[in-house]
Amino acid sequence: MIWRILADAVLALHLAFVVFVVLGGLLVLRWPRLAWVHLPAAAWGALLEFGGWYCPLTPLEKHLRMLGGGAGYEGGFIAHYLLPMLYPQGLTRSAQVALGLLVVVVNVAIYARLLARRRQR
Repeated sequence: MIWRILADAVLALHLAFVVFVVLGGLLVLRWPRLAWVHLPAAAWGALLEFGGWYCPLTPLEKHLRMLGGGAGYEGGFIAHYLLPMLYPQGLTRSAQVALGLLVVVVNVAIYARLLARRRQR
């Protein structure tokens, strides 16, 4: 039971990290010093997608699920949890690159807005 709870906690942390990577720049608009945390996180998220790699949280979650008697799953976090909602046919390399580009484009737009606000002051 504890392994399943830990696996679910890793899943929640992983999901929160993905949301922070994509939309954390919006928090930076309110709290600019958060950029010191968000920029490395966004860069890491984009690099994972561009490189076709898995986040280290993925194998940790799978391992905890197996320790709890559950079955692991094939592929990564995005392919297992998010892509079935967005791309029912699964994760392709082009979809993965598109997700990386999404991270970059959203965050460049947000940081451009932040820089424009700073220049106005």
